[in-house]
Amino acid sequence: MPINQSDNFHTGAALDIENRLTATNEVPEDRDNENSLRPKTLEEYVGQETVKENLSVFMKAAKARDDNLDHVLLHGPPGLGKTTLATIIAAELGVNIKVTSGPAIEKPGDLAAILITLGRKDILFIDEIHRLSRSIEEVLYPAMEDYVLDLMMGKGPSARSIRIPLHPFTLIGATTRAGQLTGPLRDRFGMLFRLELYTPDELASIVMRSAGILGTPITEEGAYEIARRSRGTPRLANRFLKRVRDFAEVKGNGTIDKEIADIALSALDVDSLGLDSVDRRMLTAIIKNFGGGPVGLETLSAVIGEESITLEDVYEPYLMQLGFINRTPRGRCATPAAYEHLGLPLPGVKDTQQLLME
Repeated sequence: MPINQSDNFHTGAALDIENRLTATNEVPEDRDNENSLRPKTLEEYVGQETVKENLSVFMKAAKARDDNLDHVLLHGPPGLGKTTLATIIAAELGVNIKVTSGPAIEKPGDLAAILITLGRKDILFIDEIHRLSRSIEEVLYPAMEDYVLDLMMGKGPSARSIRIPLHPFTLIGATTRAGQLTGPLRDRFGMLFRLELYTPDELASIVMRSAGILGTPITEEGAYEIARRSRGTPRLANRFLKRVRDFAEVKGNGTIDKEIADIALSALDVDSLGLDSVDRRMLTAIIKNFGGGPVGLETLSAVIGEESITLEDVYEPYLMQLGFINRTPRGRCATPAAYEHLGLPLPGVKDTQQLLME
């Protein structure tokens, strides 16, 4: 079953995001690239050491008992490798995996058709699982707990319930919004793992590996330059690698080093911290239009020309991680670090030239 791409935004916003180089959600150009670059084993999978260690123990125990793995929930920002980790689990256990997404399962019958075809110990991977409807969740509960499928046939007085036994299986759910998962569904997962943003060193290792697969010469300094501007996300690191490779082949000698990586990413309007023009426009609007804040999200949205849900879900998280934005009950505020990064003076602080003029 093909992977169905889903998003957390309105249609118009999603189209805008797809045109953004630093978007961490999957865009069409990533798919062929990621399929060839995805690690196939836990040993090849870089980063998330705690998650890997615990999963390794649980998988070895399940194989020793000849039992299916308990249900797994993977959550965290997009682009960190949740789908990749699910396919690795299936490969390590030697079982089949069926992949779908929450929005693709529109009615209980869709879910039933998938569950019935699962073999013993097989894996069902549901991306964006928080977007399942309540009626579908009700079908999923007995399937996860008792490995049975309870369905209602017919309507009115003639309606009857039928129970279909299922093979023991493992559900792996992935979500970027664990807080939107209903309590009953979340409680049925035996293992919950949060995937964290990657360090520049970890991303540099991923870039070096991907460059080797793509047959692109690269220096360690060049890989690190790409890594530190990739917003802690492997998907972005691989996307940047492809773009920098083009610059290296056209404007360089074919080898990616620190200089060509800086030239390429600067030309693509990605600065030293991975911020693009939209990130900087958002910070500049808070500082120049609203005196550093606080400013309400809807007001900021109107000034920038982006939907408020896009600002909240796509731009804000990374800016908050960098410590450039604070959320307050009254709105968003820019921090001194944001002023410093943009080269703007703090409110009430006079620069040297002004002091000399006075």
